[in-house]
Amino acid sequence: MKLHELKPAANATQLSKRIGRGQGSGKGGTSTKGHKGAQSRSGYSRKLGFEGGQMPIYRILPKRGFKNINRVEYSPINLSTLQMLADKTQQTEITLELMKANGLISLKDKIKILGNGEITSKLTVTAHAFSKTAKESILNAGGKCVDLTKGEEVEGVKAESGKQKVENEKGERKKEKEESRMQKAEKEIEKVEAVVIEEATVVIETPAEPEPLVEEIAPVVEETPEPEPLVEEIVPVVEETPEPEPLVEEIVPVVEETPEPEPLVEEVPLVEEN
Repeated sequence: MKLHELKPAANATQLSKRIGRGQGSGKGGTSTKGHKGAQSRSGYSRKLGFEGGQMPIYRILPKRGFKNINRVEYSPINLSTLQMLADKTQQTEITLELMKANGLISLKDKIKILGNGEITSKLTVTAHAFSKTAKESILNAGGKCVDLTKGEEVEGVKAESGKQKVENEKGERKKEKEESRMQKAEKEIEKVEAVVIEEATVVIETPAEPEPLVEEIAPVVEETPEPEPLVEEIVPVVEETPEPEPLVEEIVPVVEETPEPEPLVEEVPLVEEN
C-alpha cells in the first residue's frame, strides 16, 4: 500500500450542507428554515424541556419526597442462595470472594443477607448487613455471622428440635405450677402459726402509770377589776313643761226657753142635751 492509495472508509466523510445558494440547489430562499416564527430567526436556541408553549411534562408530574444523600444500597442474598452455594462448593465459610467467584455479586457491591428460605448447615457468613430473621436462623443452625460494617462476630448454638422445645416448655410450666403451689402452702402455714401465737400469748399486767415527779402547776388567774370610766355618765335632765293656756276661751252655748204659743181658738165647753 502506498500513500496515494490511502482513502477514508466508506461513508466516513460527508460534504458540508450548503444553504442559501439559489432555488436550484433546493436549499435556497428560506435556507431550510421555513417562513417566519422563532426558529427562522437568527440566534434562536431551543430551551431544554420546551414544548412549544404548552405546560411541559416536568411541571405536570408531581414531586414527592427527597433523595437521601446518605442512602446505602445493598445487594440482597437470601438464605436459600447461601445453602445452595454451600452445597455446591462444599464450603463452610461463605465470603465475598466466594460469592463473586460464583457470579452472585461484584466486589464493589455491599451485601445484605435476608431471611428468605432455610439454612441447615453450620456456616460462617461474611457480609455487610444481616436482617434479624437471617441472623437468628444462621445462629440457630450453629453458624457464625461476621458483620463487616460493625466489625462484629456473633456465634450461635445449634437450635433445638421441635420436640425438645415442646418438652422444655412443658417442664417450665410444671416448675411454675409447683412454685405457685409452694407459695400458697407457705402462706397458709404462716396464717396458722399467727393464730397459734395469738392464742398462746399471756396477758401481762402493765404497771400503773408512775406518778409525775413534778407536780402540775395550776395556772393562777388573777381577777382584774374593771377599770373606772374616765368620763362620768351624763344623766339627761327632763324638765316638766306646763300645759299652755288656750288662747280662746271655750264658748258655752246659751239656750233660751221659748214660751208655748197661745191657742188661737178658745175652747168651747160641750153642752149635753137632755
